[in-house]
Amino acid sequence: MKILLGCFLSGLLALTLRANETDRDLIVYGGTPSGLIAAVAAAREGLTVTVLEPSRWIGGMVTGGLSKSDIGKPETIGGYTREFFTQAAKDNDPKFLWYAEPYRNMEAFRALLTEAKVEVITNVGLKSVQREGQRLSRLTTLDGRIFRGRQFIDATYEGDLMAAAGVSFIIGRESRTQYGERLAGYFPMPIRPRSEEVMSNDCPSIGGKGPSYIHGTPTDISGLDSKGQPIAGVNVAPPLQPGDADQLTQSYNFRICVTQRPDLKLPFPKPAHYDAQRYELLLRLIQAHPAIPFGRLFHLGEIANGKYDLNAQGLFSTDYPGANTDYPGGDTTTRARILQEHLDHNQGLFWFLCHDARVPLKLREQANTWGLCKDEFTDNAGWPYALYVREARRMIGEYVLTQKDLQQEITKPDTVAMGSFLIDCHIVERILTPAGMVRDEGSFQDEPVKPYQIPYRCLTPKRNECENLLVTVCPSASHIAYCSLRMEPVYMALGHAAGVASALALHDHTSVQSIDVPVLQGKLRAQKAVLELKSAEAMRFTGIVIDDEEAAFTGTWVSSNFGKAINATSRHDGNDNKGKCEARFETQLPHEGRYHVRFAYLPSGNRASNVPVRVVAATGSQTFRINQKLTPELEGHFIELGVFDFIKDKPAQVIISNADTDGFVSVDAVQFVTAGPEVIK
Repeated sequence: MKILLGCFLSGLLALTLRANETDRDLIVYGGTPSGLIAAVAAAREGLTVTVLEPSRWIGGMVTGGLSKSDIGKPETIGGYTREFFTQAAKDNDPKFLWYAEPYRNMEAFRALLTEAKVEVITNVGLKSVQREGQRLSRLTTLDGRIFRGRQFIDATYEGDLMAAAGVSFIIGRESRTQYGERLAGYFPMPIRPRSEEVMSNDCPSIGGKGPSYIHGTPTDISGLDSKGQPIAGVNVAPPLQPGDADQLTQSYNFRICVTQRPDLKLPFPKPAHYDAQRYELLLRLIQAHPAIPFGRLFHLGEIANGKYDLNAQGLFSTDYPGANTDYPGGDTTTRARILQEHLDHNQGLFWFLCHDARVPLKLREQANTWGLCKDEFTDNAGWPYALYVREARRMIGEYVLTQKDLQQEITKPDTVAMGSFLIDCHIVERILTPAGMVRDEGSFQDEPVKPYQIPYRCLTPKRNECENLLVTVCPSASHIAYCSLRMEPVYMALGHAAGVASALALHDHTSVQSIDVPVLQGKLRAQKAVLELKSAEAMRFTGIVIDDEEAAFTGTWVSSNFGKAINATSRHDGNDNKGKCEARFETQLPHEGRYHVRFAYLPSGNRASNVPVRVVAATGSQTFRINQKLTPELEGHFIELGVFDFIKDKPAQVIISNADTDGFVSVDAVQFVTAGPEVIK
């Protein structure tokens, strides 16, 4: 009888253990947009898939507040990523194709997951993993459940599965010397002066006339209190030299869905731990620029149906520099504490602007016209779910993407996706000068890129570290490359590639490093993914083309990858510092004679209608006024300035100024095309 009872209990225990286990072809850890697209892609290839998400919601930032997606060049986005955005925006004005509301994004993800029959489990954090040789075999969650898989994908913002699996990674910034990146490492910035016209104007999305976004410290502001100690949010400068490596990364915030619609608006809430002293630096910024409006303290990106995606900009906003240091490698308790600190900072910021009597009345009144959206995050009082973890761990895999891969060496034989957004880093920390003034650190001027290919090798760990894991949100990239790559549409494209690659590895009984990449590329192209893009290279034009990268600039010009620029980038004057900015294109032409002189710019509705362009030729100079609101008539890039004579001893010059202009001044390239041998002596 005892033997029978023992057998029964042993059998019951085995059944209980098996009931606590799940066995799948693919386990995706991280219900981010990248993870969900990866799961859908793999399921469409015939795999059984379970997605495990540590939080209580799915969709990461795209359902958690970030609705004004940074897309770079839309022609680089295809495949299942574009399918998702099209589904989410199907009932919207076409101009909001990429900018649906958070709840619409959630609906679109759920529809894709249901169609693909993907299982999703939330509130399951990672406890441990088990390996068999160079392969992951299972993971155990904090609640004791076991998930076995033949393939795994880490799609978390933090890279937790990758780290638990023993894969190499880095937290923080590399030195400039490590990969030869001129933007790398510790990067203290000087003051970036802004005119009162800019500082007193809202961003253009709500009717302002200034630049859409500003970086940095606009004027000298003391960072010390009455006792000579740093005020809240300002640190003593570390003992580093520019370009040194460290373990810090760019700041986090919440991306907040806001509105001015009376029928939707909820008042900004007072946080649980409100402390007005947090905002002393903000108060000093306001005192330095008393006319600063709500729409210059924050970037307001318009999305569908009268809503806006509110993001940080400038010296003091929703970003919380220096508060995230322990987050990337932190445990659950540490991360929960840091999230709460960011929540208190963000909610307290709005409460301060709406209610503190030291804030100018006009700004307080403006702040109170805005509020949360009552039809978003309805189970969270209108507040977004997700802390915006811009950067945490980064894998060190088979290939490390670096700055040169974004700007010079932009093609790769194993391309599986493309990136095109600026190299964009938010403030890492605010520091004191020796004189006690505040400076921002880490937030270098946005740097344009050329549309670049992302190699499959960036998704794979080193061959000797793990053979059945792909990493899609913390891929193998330097800090500088990651500052461009870190956009949700790119994560999603990498998820698409990883889902299909996982199926190939499983079907071919091989490691993720050894799959047939051309077969993967063929499948992705058949699924309308974008793996390459034809650009307007200067070499394809006739005559001699001088790109903006070869011009000499005085004053402050902003590099941009807006539109279809020659060699992928152009520059503009930021609609500021009028009369102080000049671009000089100069060359020694190979032969004397007559040449057509042409000028390229990027047209837009916010461009100046009276840009002075001066041609210096053999017989003197001539100035033209160019309306840059109009599309150039020659090959979609150039306008004809005229035919001019040039001699060999005198360089050809074209000079563009922003003096007395009535909008943004754009500069892309200058072209000289031979028109004949005659020269007026």
